[in-house]
Amino acid sequence: MQSIRNIAIIAHVDHGKTTLVDKIIHASKLFDEHQQFDDLILDNNDLERERGITIVSKNVSVRYKGVKINVIDTPGHADFGGEVERVLKMADGVLLLVDAFEGAMPQTRFVLGKAIDLGLKPIVVVNKVDKENCRPDEVHEQVFDLMFNLGATEDQLDFTTLYGSSKQGWMSTDWNNKTEDITPLLDAIIEVIPQAPFREGTPQMQITSLDYSSFVGRIAIGRVHRGTLKEGANMTLCKRDGSMKKVKIKELQVFEGLGKAKVEEVSAGEICAVTGIEGFDIGDTIADFENPEPLERISIDEPTMNMLFTINNSPFFGKEGKFVTSRHLRERLFKETEKNLALRVAETDKEDTFLVYGRGILHLSVLIETMRREGYELQVGQPQVLFKEIDGERHEPIEHLVVDVPDEVAGKVIELVTMRKGELTIMEPKGDLQHLEFNIPARGLIGLRNNVLTATAGEAIMNHRFQSYEPFKGPIPGRINGSLIAMETGPGTAYSIDKLQDRGVFFVEPGEDVYMGQVIGEHSRGNDLTVNIQKGKQLTNMRASGSDNNVKIVPKKQFSLEEAMEYIQKDEYLEVTPKSIRMRKIWLDENDRKRYEKKVEAM
Repeated sequence: MQSIRNIAIIAHVDHGKTTLVDKIIHASKLFDEHQQFDDLILDNNDLERERGITIVSKNVSVRYKGVKINVIDTPGHADFGGEVERVLKMADGVLLLVDAFEGAMPQTRFVLGKAIDLGLKPIVVVNKVDKENCRPDEVHEQVFDLMFNLGATEDQLDFTTLYGSSKQGWMSTDWNNKTEDITPLLDAIIEVIPQAPFREGTPQMQITSLDYSSFVGRIAIGRVHRGTLKEGANMTLCKRDGSMKKVKIKELQVFEGLGKAKVEEVSAGEICAVTGIEGFDIGDTIADFENPEPLERISIDEPTMNMLFTINNSPFFGKEGKFVTSRHLRERLFKETEKNLALRVAETDKEDTFLVYGRGILHLSVLIETMRREGYELQVGQPQVLFKEIDGERHEPIEHLVVDVPDEVAGKVIELVTMRKGELTIMEPKGDLQHLEFNIPARGLIGLRNNVLTATAGEAIMNHRFQSYEPFKGPIPGRINGSLIAMETGPGTAYSIDKLQDRGVFFVEPGEDVYMGQVIGEHSRGNDLTVNIQKGKQLTNMRASGSDNNVKIVPKKQFSLEEAMEYIQKDEYLEVTPKSIRMRKIWLDENDRKRYEKKVEAM
């Protein structure tokens, strides 16, 4: 029986988690010397590489001193907490990675709390000790306090700590004593993390992840909890609704290096991939054929936000996308719920409109960005937080917000957050920055990032995580400025845009096609204003003496997908196509507007 260690790496965004996995892969000499690989080996989809974050958890295995170490790389952002909650079930221990300057951040707390509740043994890695202003000893104390506050056991509090730099590829038990490589970390994993237990009895495996192959279809991934799975064996699939389905294992694979290796049987404690099983969902149990015993299902925190998804019905629909019908939209959204556990999709009274529930703006924006890259066209409404009725009183989700900001602009940040019903709980210096912590309604976070970055000239670092449901805090002021709306369809002219620049900031540039009802800018006042940017200059055969000045147009304001989602108002849609992101009014002309206002009154 081979010795196995199953370990999940958890950390806040950008603390060096995926870089550390790279170094573990290189240290175990998985690649031949002639093979060349880029950095961030496991962040292998375009979206992850562009954003520099892990979105989907992944498995890789390395061998060290005769021990097989299964490493699970997890996302660091709380919006993808659903990914973390399910994969922690496969681990026996966790590697908690913290930045030597920033320390334990709010989203580290979120994931670490889940790991401690599951009773996993932690190893703490204080990373980036080569940074200026680093404070490894303080961070070590901070992590201990955090674990104590999260209710860790004495065994969990007696954790091993290593210091080092993932980027430079070294780890040590003393941060002043630089070593040559990361073998001290691999030694600690073998010594500290308990060996995956082998449980005798009838086979049980909970499906915690899935893969897809165009040759064999959907592949179930999980850790064998008890007994042994064998190729060709007849098994029972235990479903969510309590039903039992007879299935047969066609093929078994275990993770070897970055790929998988075919095997005839897999024993308890090992993570494996099973092909040949149809109709499974994440959380289902593959159990014995004759005496099936389902395992307890994975518990996932509830979504805190929803958005309206509908088909694109703007005048420019179908110009850029391949998938534009309600059937395409429905199939794609329900397919996403199979692997994205924290996502919910609900149908509405309209067959082309769906309510999609998620963990936050980033969670939903990654889905929208993925869909547009696949060729979908769709429209989404303003994000709405979910309220709960508790003891007859309306409650709303409250988030814990942490902002690190230069001292001279801390006052502006406090003012912006408190305007949105945020309560300042901690204010303390952290190096040359001010460290601010707030409790703020989730509603108050929508659109806050833009305002804070503007007020601090882009120097604020913001992080937040869901904390609890609390009584409704009252109305929160929304966007102060109204919208500039296109009066006609066609390309805008430099002449018209130049003449209208004192009316506000434009989101389009000369020559760009717009349609009637599209939001083309932000009005300098609170009301919406309809403007004509298609009008050209009246040409005559008279030469004007000196009155023709050069047109000087301020560059258009660019929005990322998340910024646009947070910017739109209740009566606006965001139109998303493979090449464009446009904002528009739900009504495109006066008749549409009257119909919309009647519908709002009736609601």
